[in-house]
Amino acid sequence: MVDSPPAKKCRQKPLMGTELNKNKSTVMKKLMVIGVALLIAGAVSVRAADAKENWEKNCTKCHGADGKGKTKMGEKAGVKDYTDAKVQAELKDDAMTKAIKEGVKDGDKTKMKGFGDALSDDEIKALVKYVRDFKK
Repeated sequence: MVDSPPAKKCRQKPLMGTELNKNKSTVMKKLMVIGVALLIAGAVSVRAADAKENWEKNCTKCHGADGKGKTKMGEKAGVKDYTDAKVQAELKDDAMTKAIKEGVKDGDKTKMKGFGDALSDDEIKALVKYVRDFKK
């Protein structure tokens, strides 16, 4: 009997270094993009919630939940109706930011206390945007 060489097994060639790294890199990039997108979406919704919470906590007594200023304190202080397009057009973001941060005075009389010590610059910016969203 003649010895024949053993039959060769057909095997798939394993992924070598660069191919394997390329696949891992693609998967990691996709995961990073998804992770960043989720992080941004979460931050935006948290910021919106923070602005609403800050409005309800600090502003509704005078300006009302709807921004119309139809509250006892609001009418007494003469606050503006933020749902009015004319009022919104007259308001400038930097003036609103300053009013929220430093307050509003009429001579020696304080019409609105400032919130610069209680709110961060980002929270104040979010409140300005929140007020802008009242516009009809």
